[in-house]
Amino acid sequence: MPPTLASLVQHSALKLTVRAGEDRLDTPVRWAHVSELADPVPYMEGGELLLTTALTLDAEDPEVMGRYVRRLLGAGVVGLGFAVGVNYDEIPQALIDAARAESLPLLEVPRRTPFLAISKAVSAAIAADQYRAVTAGFEAQRELTRAALGEGPDAVVARLAAHVDGWAALYDTSGTVLAVSPEWAARRAARLTPDVERLRERPAPASAVVGGTEDRVELQSLGTGRRVRGALAVGTGAPLGTAERYAVHSAIALLTLTTERSRSLQAAEQRLGAAVLRMLLAGQPDHARAVAGDLYGGLLDAPFRLLIAEPASAEAKEGEAPLPVLAESLEAAAARAGESVLTVPDGEDRLVVLAGDGGAVVTECEGYAAREAEEAEVVVGLSAPTGPIAAAAAYKQAEQALSVARRRGRALVEHEELASGSVLPLLADDAVRAFADGLLRALYEHDATGRGDLVASLRAWLSRHGQWDAAAADLGVHRHTLRYRMRRVEEILGRSLDDPDVRMELWLALKATGDGGTTGP
Repeated sequence: MPPTLASLVQHSALKLTVRAGEDRLDTPVRWAHVSELADPVPYMEGGELLLTTALTLDAEDPEVMGRYVRRLLGAGVVGLGFAVGVNYDEIPQALIDAARAESLPLLEVPRRTPFLAISKAVSAAIAADQYRAVTAGFEAQRELTRAALGEGPDAVVARLAAHVDGWAALYDTSGTVLAVSPEWAARRAARLTPDVERLRERPAPASAVVGGTEDRVELQSLGTGRRVRGALAVGTGAPLGTAERYAVHSAIALLTLTTERSRSLQAAEQRLGAAVLRMLLAGQPDHARAVAGDLYGGLLDAPFRLLIAEPASAEAKEGEAPLPVLAESLEAAAARAGESVLTVPDGEDRLVVLAGDGGAVVTECEGYAAREAEEAEVVVGLSAPTGPIAAAAAYKQAEQALSVARRRGRALVEHEELASGSVLPLLADDAVRAFADGLLRALYEHDATGRGDLVASLRAWLSRHGQWDAAAADLGVHRHTLRYRMRRVEEILGRSLDDPDVRMELWLALKATGDGGTTGP
């Protein structure tokens, strides 16, 4: 505790007497300052005990003393020490009345007590308080270090909460609470996720203070580079003191080191994962299992999906690259669910992920696509469920789904959508439309002359699978008229309608141009 006015009054060698402001003696004193100026306010910083003999003051004038006391309070002066037996034999009543009216602590300093003795007492108490704070901080650092080495991040958070006499929580990059202490603070910590997400958008190290009705919370980012690796929240009933600040800084350093060490281990895991993936794609599942061992072995024993992600645009937005952010989000989801996941960066423009079918990673990826549907920074292709033997086929499925997602402007496409849907949406491509227009242009030009309706006749004939009577009935013409029109189609296009490939291309061309609707029931 820093020195207070009460501790100075209780100092036996100073012999100070309280003449006003008795109810505010617990106020901390940051320094003792001597001034005989009529207006010392410009030289005050706040928190001082001002010492004076009133050499230049008219201390007997109530109006002057009223202004003087109010000015001192406005500058943050915590108390006034008045030396008697120098200029005044006793404290003038005008000053006592003004001090009592404004509740300014007024201490009578006897002549035998020099101001220097008071200054020394304050300085010694401040030094002792700082020494206690530093000693407590070093002790906290040792305890937190032992916890980090022996028990891990959860123990660091628990020790920190005890040291600050409040609560503490550790978050991952997505804002999910990884550890919290005491347990009652879990709900309070969870409500800070939006604040943690905003902190993540700022380069590390970053901090923020979140005030509320319950407590005062300091958020600190974790990470040694510009990218935030996590966050630490510390909630207390009052601003942190020096010793508590030491403990928080120690915890930040230890948790950052733990996080960076985890990143190094993760990089090694990614290199191992890349080797496992190459073996799977090369058709060597047994070798892949042997290399994966316990690290990824469980993942290869159940149906999994392959996910390929790429940036939606070559022009990345300012801030973090989107693929590492997605990778961290998926890895965090796997960690929360206790699942294995294999993430392999393929350069700066592709991320390959192998994750359990129906697990938290796939769910998180689908949630990302739903959240970022409007302005997705990443496009994702997802394979159908598969096993180690068919990993190469699953990779192709993910690539195909990724290609469709990019063409359709969607954040995510699953390969199962392509297999269960229609091929017609795939025709929504400029190159396909250009081919269709070129193939059918001669027929459109013929019909524009008014010499027949060859496009409609071709559409009806193809939709009826070449049945003359049914197609003619749909058109309301004689079948001989329809036969004549189909011969004209063959003459104009220079192609035979007996060729199934020609019929397929014409039907798809009609669909691509919007003229593929059926006529008839």
